[in-house]
Amino acid sequence: MREMGDGILIAFQFLTTLPLPGRPEWQPHTLNWALRAYPLVGLVVGALLGSLVLLLGPFASVWVLTLVLFTAWMVLTGGLHLDGWMDVADAIGSRAPLEKKIAIMKDPHVGSFAVVGLLLLLVWKAVFLFGLVDIGLQRGQPGALMVMLMAVPALSRWGVLVCLGQLKPFRQEGLAWLWHLSLKKRDLAWGFVPLGVLLCFQPWLILLFVSYLLFLAGWIYWCKRQFGGVNGDLLGAAIEGGELWGLFTLFIFIWSGMA
Repeated sequence: MREMGDGILIAFQFLTTLPLPGRPEWQPHTLNWALRAYPLVGLVVGALLGSLVLLLGPFASVWVLTLVLFTAWMVLTGGLHLDGWMDVADAIGSRAPLEKKIAIMKDPHVGSFAVVGLLLLLVWKAVFLFGLVDIGLQRGQPGALMVMLMAVPALSRWGVLVCLGQLKPFRQEGLAWLWHLSLKKRDLAWGFVPLGVLLCFQPWLILLFVSYLLFLAGWIYWCKRQFGGVNGDLLGAAIEGGELWGLFTLFIFIWSGMA
């Protein structure tokens, strides 16, 4: 039980800015539980965002509520994964050979492609988030909107486990290598538990899950083709890209009346 508690604490401390006490040691069994808790972290982040919808929805305008949600999302995650997205954008934009692209991702400097990639990501996430909030509140369904906000970050973090299982880190160093060594097949099943609970309450979310699997398959194929593996930046970019895909998919579902 202590290993489970320490692992969950590691996951929350690593993936969020929540001020949680304690400094658990990064031991093999503890890291197993940390990986299993990745989707749980996403679920909690989404629940906190959803609580803002329930709290502010009756009073705030759609524009203000969207801005509050977007800001809170960034604050809760500390922009951790945006760095990976920007590094990958610079690497791909360079059209350089493999080793050069890997070197670009390790470079702390920010290039023009990173800025453009970040701008596009944030704008489109804000657009789809606004659409979800607008339609959700018009229909008087803040509870359903809360579930959607829980599902998106949870799914994208479960996808990290899949990426770690399907892709080998191209450097035998760093956090991606450490997480890869720690991952066991059963961790994927454990990590899916929070998502399974959501599916029990909202069975239609299976459509979102299937859609996300398509995105994930494409992402893994693209990583293999472009980089021959994975690193921390690509995992962070997978989370950001997965969240964008999730918001887009949900917007289409709710706009078309499927949800």
